[in-house]
Parts: sequence; C-alpha cells; structure tokens
Amino acid sequence: MLPSQLAVQLEAYYRLLATWNAKVNLTGLKLSDAPVNALDRLLIEPVVAARHVPPSTARMLDVGTGGGSPAIPLALASSCPYLFMVESKTRKSMFLREVVRTLDLTGAKVITGRFEELLTRPDFHETFDVVSVRAVRVESRTLQTLQAFVKPGGLVLLFRGPGTSTKPESVTPPLAWQATYPLIESLRSRLVVLTKRD
Repeated sequence: MLPSQLAVQLEAYYRLLATWNAKVNLTGLKLSDAPVNALDRLLIEPVVAARHVPPSTARMLDVGTGGGSPAIPLALASSCPYLFMVESKTRKSMFLREVVRTLDLTGAKVITGRFEELLTRPDFHETFDVVSVRAVRVESRTLQTLQAFVKPGGLVLLFRGPGTSTKPESVTPPLAWQATYPLIESLRSRLVVLTKRD
C-alpha cells in the first residue's frame, strides 16, 4: 500500500503524462484507460526501485528523462529533495517543467541538453548521491561520463529490461557492480546498482 501523499502525486503525474502524450510523444506505451503494463513500467517499477535508494540521498540526477519515469516516481518514493532531470528534446523538457510546476516540486530542475554537456560544469562534478538511467544505451564510455557526476560512495541505478545481462561487462573503476534486483516480474525488469569507489 502506497502512502496517501505519494499515491496522490503519482496519480497527478500520470494524468499529466497521459494528457500530454496524446499531443507529444512522451512514451511509446498506450496510456488511455491506465493499462496495467503502463502503470507497472512508469509508476510501480520506480517505486519498487526506491527501496534501494539510501535514505540519506539528497541529490539525484536522471539522464535522458523523457516522459519523467523513472525520475519523478523514484524521487517522490525515496523522498529525495533535489532532482535534476536531463532531457535533450525541448518538448519533453516543457512537459517536465509542467510536472515540476503542477506537483510543486520545488527542489526539481529540468536541464535541456545532452548529459555529456554537463561535464563542462564543475558544479556537477561528484555532487550527486544517485544517478539513474533508463532507455540510454549503456557502454563503457557512457558509464565513465556518468561516474563523473557521482559522489564517492554514490550509486548509479540502471533500469534494465529482459535480455540484458545481470552484471554489465562495461563496468570499470571507479565504478563497481554492487547488486542486481528484480523489479516487476511480469515485465522481467531489473535494477542494476553500481557504486562509485573512493
């Protein structure tokens, strides 16, 4: 059972997503009539993943945010006060700003651009407790870029579907594989957790 405040916020987010998705392609999932697979993928999966986010998490960065999942449900469910969402497409960024405004997410920011561009910003270097990624191709080079944003001891969360390895082969120091957790059985989805060593 979800806490009532979280349930209200998730419902508001989903309604916005469904409304905007009819005009702007935010997700390939069908959202009308709230089908179970869409609810599982967009809402329940990040809420389950939030169990693996340390309670001390203050700053979270989501890369390739798109329609806002897993970023928004994950941040809400883990009570993370500061969420930074990076999205390269302007229309999707506009949607994310509307979600931030509607849900009154005062600690959330939307950055329109590619995450690689953030390497030029010293204020983003090793400042995030958690970096989350879904629907971004994860290669060694991508992970090396992402780790630059993670504090030592922080985590990289990779949301993975069926057909991906339990332990990514492209992980190199300072990142290390910590664990892989099942998320939604019907989706055969998993959360791969990497940690950044000192």
